Amino acid sequence: MNASDRTPADLLRSALAADPARPLVTFYDDATGERVELSVATFANWVAKTANLLQGELSAEPGDRLALLLPAHWQSAVWLLACSSVGVVAEVQGDPASADLVVSGPDSLDRARACRGERIALALRPLGGRFPQAPEGFADYAVEVPGQGDRFAAFAPVDPGAPALTVAGTALTADQLVGRAREDAARLGLVPGSRVLTGHGYDTWEGLSTGLFAPLAAGGSVVLCRHLERLDAQGLAGRVESERITVTAV
Repeated sequence: MNASDRTPADLLRSALAADPARPLVTFYDDATGERVELSVATFANWVAKTANLLQGELSAEPGDRLALLLPAHWQSAVWLLACSSVGVVAEVQGDPASADLVVSGPDSLDRARACRGERIALALRPLGGRFPQAPEGFADYAVEVPGQGDRFAAFAPVDPGAPALTVAGTALTADQLVGRAREDAARLGLVPGSRVLTGHGYDTWEGLSTGLFAPLAAGGSVVLCRHLERLDAQGLAGRVESERITVTAV
């Protein structure tokens, strides 16, 4: 990745320029049997659409705080990079009552209703499917995002020194986030082409780093596994082999 990259969105742009066709995020849900693989280009397209939704439809601005009430999931990764693209502060499992807007999965809707701003709900169904009926008081992400533009241009440049992420009591600017991701990548021995398999959640820095930011910073990719505890040792070994894993974080 480019040494000049100072935000997660910068890292994604560099990955797109280097090799748009390579896998970036492969997601498994071992409770449902779902598997989704997104190339850099496909992931970047989802990010662009989501950033356009944030900036255009939801009127989010740099510095706004978004309570991200989602588990480790490929769509959660998309939202994290969309926030970075706009300059919105992603508060992972943050307090909806004090946030400007909230993004919720199906299991946290009651908590999310404390937000007085815009509310977006994700069904987290296979292939990004929508709710049979949108929850009252929420816009359905799967309904809203497809019509958004495939290219994104921020209304204002994102300041790398501005707050970007809060998780488990740790607040990071975009610059600090990228720096820590690079440090973690070096510690894990990640290089371009590395494949990281992780079963960590997204509610800690370790989970976010191994599950997205460190592989992205290194030019690698991640195999993100939800409900990995349901996979036995033989199944895990088979996945490591079939996905050509080079580093495991389980």
